[in-house]
Amino acid sequence: MTTEYNKPLPVTNDVTAPFWEAAKRHEMMLQRCKQCGHRFMYPREMCPNCMAFDLEWVKVAGKGRLYSFGVTRQPAHPSFNDVVPFIFALVQLDEGPRIITNLVDCAIEDAYVEMPVEVTYDDVTPEFTLVKFKPA
Repeated sequence: MTTEYNKPLPVTNDVTAPFWEAAKRHEMMLQRCKQCGHRFMYPREMCPNCMAFDLEWVKVAGKGRLYSFGVTRQPAHPSFNDVVPFIFALVQLDEGPRIITNLVDCAIEDAYVEMPVEVTYDDVTPEFTLVKFKPA
């Protein structure tokens, strides 16, 4: 039985669309500045390091470490009431950038800072795949 996804979805635009299109293919992509080589997350029109506009999208491994995390027990949006508690995480990717995400397939008591993690994809609708992380 299929249920309708009732949680908020990301809002895409010309800048963020390549990230979400890659997620749909179960690939993780980040922007990289062609001028200084800096990789960054979240998607934007200008390099936050050197302010250049010459950017490209590059595939990354989707591996990293749990940089920080918190346990959400009272969600900010009522549609998440059915999934609390959950782990809200900040992952440090091996390529450098940090990404805000959820840690899944992990008991709360088993999560720890510096835990090796890897990307996983949650196909929540036919149009959207969310990027999450799980223990590696």
